[in-house]
Amino acid sequence: MGIFDFLTGEFIDVIHWTDDTRDTMVWRFEREGHEIKYGAKLTVREGQSAVFVHEGQLADVFTPGLYMLETNNMPVMTTLQHWDHGFKSPFKSEIYFVNTTRFNDLKWGTKNPIMARDPEFGPVRLRAFGTYSIRVSDPARFLTEIVGTDGEFTMDEISFQIRNIIVQEFSRVIAGSGIPVLDMAANTADLGKLIAAEISRTVAEYGLAIPELYIENISLPPAVEAAMDKRTQMGIVGDLGRYTQFSAAEAMTAAAQTPNSGMGAGMGMGMGMAMAQQMQGHMAVGQPSGPWGARAPAAAQATAPVAPPPPPVEHVWHIAENGQTHGPFSKARLGRMAADGAMTRDSLVWTAGQDGWKRAEDVAELAQLFTILPPPPPPPPPAAG
Repeated sequence: MGIFDFLTGEFIDVIHWTDDTRDTMVWRFEREGHEIKYGAKLTVREGQSAVFVHEGQLADVFTPGLYMLETNNMPVMTTLQHWDHGFKSPFKSEIYFVNTTRFNDLKWGTKNPIMARDPEFGPVRLRAFGTYSIRVSDPARFLTEIVGTDGEFTMDEISFQIRNIIVQEFSRVIAGSGIPVLDMAANTADLGKLIAAEISRTVAEYGLAIPELYIENISLPPAVEAAMDKRTQMGIVGDLGRYTQFSAAEAMTAAAQTPNSGMGAGMGMGMGMAMAQQMQGHMAVGQPSGPWGARAPAAAQATAPVAPPPPPVEHVWHIAENGQTHGPFSKARLGRMAADGAMTRDSLVWTAGQDGWKRAEDVAELAQLFTILPPPPPPPPPAAG
């Protein structure tokens, strides 16, 4: 075997790349001295491209397949490299494998709120987030524009830049779309396609493409969301007047069921009287007016007297004596206590709504209990001496 055949056999090499990192976009085939042997076998798998860089200049791009690196199938290399040696010598070149598959489930989101003009709410601040996928569409451009001489380029090195581009285009599209905030949830798919198309024009200059972009959520500031919740509640309630009456009735019922609560007792009495008056009014309107059960004419019903308002709620009182509180007592009970001497003008009393404890004589409602009492009897005459 001649020396040239020996050298040829020694120079044969196998070049390929298998990736299990899930995030590597470009990987450079490392070879001692960057010497690629003439006649080496290059294996490019599906989802990959191989970029040849010879003496700092991009020479060729290989798509998936098996290649023998010889002058007959590398015309670009033949032009760059003058094969004037007497034997098939190695050549100093670099091979970059580019992953052309999709990188999925990449996150994006607005770091700060986006100002937009809503046709219904006016100026609003929006936040949004979602996912996108990206792939290398032009390996040669991607290598020259982004990667450079990086021997192992990962998705993390460009994801921040891509997120900035997405947010920029999202802000522009949302601000100019004119879609109301309440209708954006129903149009997220169309918005995602529109934004992906706009982003693709920018990232195409990097040799990249955005096949998919998803908008998972578009949210408003918490204060605006709380106001919208209130508006939704009002829409569910319907008649605000009836809802107010129902809420008041529930509050009075809860207060009346509270033990040892003078306010609850008073509110319960007032609620009962008001309900009785209302039921009496309904019964009066619904009763027949004639002997044969016929209803009264409309004119007679229109001139029917209006039911009087419910009587005011009677206060209940508490008495403070020797550091202890007694009660609640009704006004009638306090009258009997005043007659029996259990309550005097100087007794401290309190009721709901009163500002602190007061002397019974200083409360206008209770002062009359002492004015109708006879004065204390005169002292007995002295005994005759």
